[in-house]
Amino acid sequence: MKYLPLVWAALMRSKTRTLLTLLSVLAAFLLFGLLDSVRVAFNAGGSVAGANRMITMSRLSITQMLPYRLDAQLRAVPGVKKAAYAAWFGGIYRDPKNFFPNFSVSPEYLDLYPEYQLPKAQKDAWLADQRGAIVGESLAKRFGWKIGDTIPLQATIFPTRGSNDWQFTLRGIYKVADPKQKAQERVLFFHWKYFDEANDYVKGRVGWWVVEPTGAGAAARVAKAIDALSANSDHETKTQSEAAFNQSFAKQFADIGLIVSAIMGAVFFTLLLLTGNTMAQAVRERIPELAVLKTIGFTNRSVLWLVLAESVLLVVLGGTLGLLLAAAIVPMVSAASGGMVQLPGLLAQTWASGIALMVAIGLVVGLLPALRGMRLNIVDALAGR
Repeated sequence: MKYLPLVWAALMRSKTRTLLTLLSVLAAFLLFGLLDSVRVAFNAGGSVAGANRMITMSRLSITQMLPYRLDAQLRAVPGVKKAAYAAWFGGIYRDPKNFFPNFSVSPEYLDLYPEYQLPKAQKDAWLADQRGAIVGESLAKRFGWKIGDTIPLQATIFPTRGSNDWQFTLRGIYKVADPKQKAQERVLFFHWKYFDEANDYVKGRVGWWVVEPTGAGAAARVAKAIDALSANSDHETKTQSEAAFNQSFAKQFADIGLIVSAIMGAVFFTLLLLTGNTMAQAVRERIPELAVLKTIGFTNRSVLWLVLAESVLLVVLGGTLGLLLAAAIVPMVSAASGGMVQLPGLLAQTWASGIALMVAIGLVVGLLPALRGMRLNIVDALAGR
């Protein structure tokens, strides 16, 4: 600690250069904090233990549909309190830019999602109309839909009677009270029975079941029993937590983990080059000063550690500020997404990894300049050779 003022003075020798480098390190670790939160969010939720809602889907892939005949067997499993089924539809409203999730669902589907607030009269009207649909309030406002409007969707997977044109009548608009979950209002639901009868190719197949166990403590046992129903068949199932299901759904579109790793790798490679160049330039400018330090009694090892400490301090300062900023931004991102993106915040493991990276990067970029300073010949350095 007694050499800290000396290290700090060396950093402040060129304030502009130090500030710009700090900002670069800050930006790098800000990205690291945000991206690591995304990575953690997409890797969490694998266990069904304690789950209040589980999803049963094909063990092979979320795109693999399951036979409807499993429904009665699944509901009969001890510990299953409620169950409903659904299937991805993937229709487009007028233009691909207008994409929003749309599913065919069983009549009791909303019973498993009490957070969806739909007036009883509208629910009854929807249940009575085979071609009826319900949408979230946010989606209805986006397109100006009102109760009774016809909503045309263009099928991308399931044609009907040789055409891709599907027509639905809006019978209900549901709300989600929690402002953090408003993204759940951007979905359209219609009847699975209508989908099953009207589509040209897929009959008696569902995408997944939503299962509510009798208690969170029974979740693991119920999941095991459900999956045993189709063991060693051509339609084996996998029952998982709702969070894990949402992750697998998102991974249809991209390998989130690979993308995050690639971005972080590119960011830190660039940071190594930038900070390494900064430290090399700083040591070159201070060669006479380092020679003077040696002249007044500093050993080669002392000079080595002074330069390394300067490098590590520079990276740790910028990195810590970056992670603090990321910790403040992550909750804002989750809130702004309306619940579509549920980031866990900066966990202890993120801070530990970040600090380890800061120290490692500081040592790597400072090593060559430090070795150069350690090997200085006093006479040659003072003579400018």
